[in-house]
Amino acid sequence: MIITGKIVEQVEITAAGDVFHEFFAIRPHEVSTMSPDKIHGCDLHEGDWGKVGSIICWEFTHDGKKKSAREVIEALDEKNQIVKLRVIDGELKEQYKDILVTIEVKDHGDKHIVTWTMEYEKLNENIPDLVTLMELAIGITKDIESHHHGKK
Repeated sequence: MIITGKIVEQVEITAAGDVFHEFFAIRPHEVSTMSPDKIHGCDLHEGDWGKVGSIICWEFTHDGKKKSAREVIEALDEKNQIVKLRVIDGELKEQYKDILVTIEVKDHGDKHIVTWTMEYEKLNENIPDLVTLMELAIGITKDIESHHHGKK
C-alpha cells in the first residue's frame, strides 16, 4: 500500500526564467491575469508577498470544480530560482495529508526549463495520484508563457 508519491514534470519556456520565477515567488497574485480560466485569484492571508512563512490562498479550477488552497511559502531561493509551497488548507487536504509543491527554473541560454515537483501523502491508497493537479500546473506554465509572448 503506497500512500506517498512524487511527480516531476518539466516544461521548456522561452520567457525569461527570472520573470517566471518572480510570478510564483513575489507576485503570485498576477498569475490569475495570465491564466484566468485556471486561476481565479490569489490573496495574501498572512505575512508579506515574497517572504518565507507567508500564507497565500489560491482560488482555482481543478477537475472541473472551483477549489481553494491555502499554502505557506516554505522556501524561496532567488539565486537558484526555487519556490516551495506547502498546502495547509482547502479541498486538497480532504484527500491528501501533505502536499509540497516545488517550482524551479533553470536557465540554458535562450531556453529555460521550469520543473514542477509535487511530493504528497494520500490519506489512503484509494486516493488518486496528483496527475491532474500536475496537468493544471503545466497548463498554467504554458498560459504564462503565452501571455509573456503576447506582450512582446
